[in-house]
Amino acid sequence: MRLLFLGDMVGKAGRTAVWEQLPGLISDYRLDFVIVNGENAAGGFGITEQIFHATIEAGADVVTTGNHVWDQRDALNFAPREDRFLRPANFPKGTPGKGAGLYIARNGARVMVANIMGRVFMHPELDDPFQAGEQELAACPLGEQADAVVIDFHAEATSEKMCFAHFVDGRASLVVGTHTHQPTADHQILNGGTAYISDAGMCGDYDSSLGMDKEEPLNRFLSKVPKGRFEAANGPATLCGVGVDISDRTGLAERVAPFRRGPRLEETVPSFWA
Repeated sequence: MRLLFLGDMVGKAGRTAVWEQLPGLISDYRLDFVIVNGENAAGGFGITEQIFHATIEAGADVVTTGNHVWDQRDALNFAPREDRFLRPANFPKGTPGKGAGLYIARNGARVMVANIMGRVFMHPELDDPFQAGEQELAACPLGEQADAVVIDFHAEATSEKMCFAHFVDGRASLVVGTHTHQPTADHQILNGGTAYISDAGMCGDYDSSLGMDKEEPLNRFLSKVPKGRFEAANGPATLCGVGVDISDRTGLAERVAPFRRGPRLEETVPSFWA
């Protein structure tokens, strides 16, 4: 199975680039399954139902999120009724929506996707992400109910991301880090067969500060006095993510490589997709 994960869409530039390019990517590279993190899609803060539907219509099979999921109150309304929209699984009991789901890929494979949020440097009040991962894997184990398992681990600390990946190694096809918006160069297949990358990067304007117009973030570093709101940068966007080939026999990763397309960063496509 061939899977593409695209990192956090940021603002109009990021979401428009995904919508315009994803149909062609699915066709050109014969992608079986696509996951997009959409938590920054609405002006850099949250996501709306309209943006969610447009992302699904462009070809995404699942939209994951993170700490900005409720920045647009619209999400509280549509999350409970949209099966392909995920919020972190370790949010408190009773939170709208769900944190994991089982989906059918274009090749007929059953793909379990879970969205989990880290606590280090973020929200220590959340439920234990490791136990949340254990519960989701127990409910839909790889090789039994699922032919592939992908976990979007939305976290700040790379140590927490890496330890989580080692914790589920051999029980997940891919653990992909999101949240920091900067693509890392540590893509690898762990000893047990789980593909991993600390951060997939973002889909947005990289002539920015993490997808935001750089003037106000720079001002705050220099003066410590806010002059205005953060606004999403609207220059040409670069798509960043990770591509994985997953064994139809074991559900574990066979190959993993970064994906980057756009004007700002060096472009790369998994060589095994050629």
